[in-house]
Amino acid sequence: MNDNFAIQLFEGKKVRIVWDAGQEKYYFSVADIVQVLTDSVNPRDYIKKMLRRDPELKSKWGTICPPVEMLAPDGKRRKTQAADLEGIFRIIQSIPSKKAESIKKWLAEVGAQRIDQMIDPELTFQMAVEDYRRQGYSDRWINERMRSIEMRKELTDEWHRSGIHEPKDFAILTNVLTKAWSGMTTGEYKRHKGLTKENLRDNMTNVELALNTLAEVATTEIARQR
Repeated sequence: MNDNFAIQLFEGKKVRIVWDAGQEKYYFSVADIVQVLTDSVNPRDYIKKMLRRDPELKSKWGTICPPVEMLAPDGKRRKTQAADLEGIFRIIQSIPSKKAESIKKWLAEVGAQRIDQMIDPELTFQMAVEDYRRQGYSDRWINERMRSIEMRKELTDEWHRSGIHEPKDFAILTNVLTKAWSGMTTGEYKRHKGLTKENLRDNMTNVELALNTLAEVATTEIARQR
């Protein structure tokens, strides 16, 4: 499974997605799709009830929804029940929802967007910008956030090149960087801001993003030289 994690918005609600480069298809978080369709506060409980009333779907559930590594709300990677487009469409058939047709159209558009992104990667950034705008962020903040994403990728690529691959090692190094410019570890900083599962960087100010980016750029250059 390729580490191509993404979050798409459907009517303002987040849906976690992973692109599998080997199979060349998307996997969608089943819980996120069910939550969007049903507005359920407990999508996992809804899924249990859905499987009880649809024995055929239940018999094929393990095949339709394999465990796929995705980013949890706290930023950590965890195995999550996910399905490709065909599997999601089968699940939608078992959910009485007025949103069914609109989400089918949205899912098809997501697939088409992926093809466009492979031809023109710049579209990925454009989509992220639009998502942030829909959430009410200012253009100045968005520019800083997009720059921070680019610089973070350069840093993690350098770590990979240096032989660092484990998520726990990435977390340790990130804590060192965060503490260097803020005086707090990532977890302490999140508690300082009153965050639980939210993304820390999405809740940083322009100044905080700039300082964090500066620390990552400097670390990338030092790693390349040494």
